[in-house]
Amino acid sequence: MAVYRARETERPDAHFRDPFAAALAGDRGIEISRATTIDDRGWFFTARTVLFDQFIAAEVRRGVDLVVNLGAGVDARPYRLDLPESLQWIEVDLPSIIDYKTPILSAARPRCRLERIPLDLADVESRRRLLADLGSRAARALIICEGLVVYLTEEEVGALAADLAETPTFERWALEFPSPTLLHLMKEHKVGQVVRDAGAPFKFGPESGPDFFKPYGWQPVAVESIVKTAGRLNRLPLRLRMYSMFPESGAGQGLWSGVCLFERYEPGPWSGIRSGIRDSGIR
Repeated sequence: MAVYRARETERPDAHFRDPFAAALAGDRGIEISRATTIDDRGWFFTARTVLFDQFIAAEVRRGVDLVVNLGAGVDARPYRLDLPESLQWIEVDLPSIIDYKTPILSAARPRCRLERIPLDLADVESRRRLLADLGSRAARALIICEGLVVYLTEEEVGALAADLAETPTFERWALEFPSPTLLHLMKEHKVGQVVRDAGAPFKFGPESGPDFFKPYGWQPVAVESIVKTAGRLNRLPLRLRMYSMFPESGAGQGLWSGVCLFERYEPGPWSGIRSGIRDSGIR
């Protein structure tokens, strides 16, 4: 991600500027991008970054006082976005990621109240304790998961969704995922082999698309296609431009990948399913 954000930043017509991306990418990031043979995929990551930026900016205008970035990776949004100083921003990721990222950004000053928390999100009990604590700190919170849930099974994503829905102050949740068809192609691509070798294969591409999350207490309020967005941003390669012109078969269908904004709601008759998922101890 940092490699492609650095490349977008260098463009004279850049849709965002991330002055920290090149340092965060480092030589290792460049090696990884070459190994995955997706040098022409900058359009995808640019569009995804822009969509998350837009959702975050809109939610800040709505008055959220806490942003929780689960699986934050090498994201630098607390440093580059126009954010109120009073905003709380929590980054959660593996200790090794936190240890890598922190010294690189040590001389920079975040624009809001930033805290990094080292945690393996697969540790369900620790995750639930953390979410309960974070929920108590906010009146209105936004959760973001950029490039995270695709590495989880449907059961794991459902359990995470149920855990998040248990906290009333977690009002909205922005995340990205592919359709089953695109997920299959991703697995067959060289990048699929690379992530499998790294022990983190692609897994999540639900048949029901955004509706997958409804039984867990989350209803979609905005669904944005990454391909369509890349077309609007004039970032699609020539060979793909025709795809941005055709009507899509529907969110989660065909060769679709999107960024979705969900809103927490009380699902009524579904609430038993949500509670059952939490009580089952699904990891």
